[in-house]
Amino acid sequence: MADKFKIKDISLAEKGRLDIQWAESRMPVLMEFRREYGKTKPLKGQRIAGCLHVTKETAVLIETLAAAGAEISWWGCNPLSTNDAVAAALAKAGTSIYAWHGMNREEFYWCIEKTLEFKPTLTLDDGADLIMTVHTKKKEYLTDVVGGTEETTTGVHRLRAMAHEGALKYPVIAINDAETKWDFDNVYGTGQSSWDGVIRATSVLIAGKTFVSAGYGHCGKGCSERAKGMGANVIVTEVKPTAALKATLDGHRVMKMDEAAQYGDIFITATGMKDVLVKRHFEVMKDGAVICNTGHYDCEINIPDLESLAESKRTIRANCEEYTLKNGRRVYLLAQGRLVNLAAAEGHPSEVMDMSFANQFLGMVKLAKDGKSMPPGVHDIDPAQDQMLALTKLRTQGYSIDKLTPEQVRYADAYLEGT
Repeated sequence: MADKFKIKDISLAEKGRLDIQWAESRMPVLMEFRREYGKTKPLKGQRIAGCLHVTKETAVLIETLAAAGAEISWWGCNPLSTNDAVAAALAKAGTSIYAWHGMNREEFYWCIEKTLEFKPTLTLDDGADLIMTVHTKKKEYLTDVVGGTEETTTGVHRLRAMAHEGALKYPVIAINDAETKWDFDNVYGTGQSSWDGVIRATSVLIAGKTFVSAGYGHCGKGCSERAKGMGANVIVTEVKPTAALKATLDGHRVMKMDEAAQYGDIFITATGMKDVLVKRHFEVMKDGAVICNTGHYDCEINIPDLESLAESKRTIRANCEEYTLKNGRRVYLLAQGRLVNLAAAEGHPSEVMDMSFANQFLGMVKLAKDGKSMPPGVHDIDPAQDQMLALTKLRTQGYSIDKLTPEQVRYADAYLEGT
């Protein structure tokens, strides 16, 4: 059994199991699927290689996939996002898992390759690193793979670029682009969990501060709205005109980062692009400015530029490094520039991940059934699935909604009707 996993400490399993049980109590949609599909076993015979942050919510997904008949091998998709207790609980229960908090770059890529050794038939990805490995370093595994899913914005962008060049060799369902993912997970999940990470790492007062959101996509919007709700003054920086315009109509100031860098007390990057905060920005920041990232990769904040300006550096709190610059000002970098909501906190609340991971589960079921007949490329989720999941979520929360009458249905399609 020991060869099936590599984790931090198996003795943490009991604590991890309690965390998982707490998440289960907050994820009614996925638990309903576990009961339903645990009987029919639509994933029997499938080998799923998974690449997702090892959180208590991910554990609920893993064990639901297993209940539906799948064999699982898992890897934590970020060096700092693994909950070691949850990883221990999964390993003790028999899941093949290679993940621990604080792995280095060499260990990170070793884990990817270990995850693939059992020759998966399906891949479940967050950021597309697993898919990229199968398409580059480990092409011998392509033969068995019938399809995959992708969780996040950054990964979908990478895969669409691959598909455009004809480099993507199997069908991948864009989980991120489901309305029940991006309009809930990205907005409400990222908004709450990112600030959870900032507060745990700093304990600063948010009210009265000037917050700078780099980016006003779904994640940036979520962070900005939560900041506004806690009493911060919000500045948004953007490169997309329509996103910037939305920010102004939501009551935020919009300006270039070169200007915003002088005013911000707290910065969160949420763009998916490299070099959002660079040397010239650090040079003009206030003494005490806090900077962090909630994008998938750690390249949004140019840490080498920050290092070059610093005359000293120290870890002053957990996940909080103080850089004293040569101009005497101090800049505080959180979570080493990695996902602040996962490295410095616990990730998104279970309730919002319920829908995202329900989409992942249904994506795996669809690929197991239809993957061989689907062409290579990036595929969208059926809009009907979005509505079904939203309705299921509402029902589990005790809400009910109206339905159109037959006459209203006819009216909706009666194009000759007018005033």
